[in-house]
Amino acid sequence: MATYKQIQDYVIEKYGVSVKTCWIADVKDTHGLVKGPAPNREGERKSPCPLKYWDMIENALRYFGMIK
Repeated sequence: MATYKQIQDYVIEKYGVSVKTCWIADVKDTHGLVKGPAPNREGERKSPCPLKYWDMIENALRYFGMIK
């Protein structure tokens, strides 16, 4: 499984944009890849992934074989 840093680096290299780790966690969560909430998170996510970055992050997850 790829690290958040590897996913960020892939998105930067392929699309030229930087994505936040909380956005990656949001996308991973919808695919059932997050084991549980972060210990420092209170309630709902404060920064859900914007739709314009969603496909970029999903493509990175596909590249690393984390989703189909």
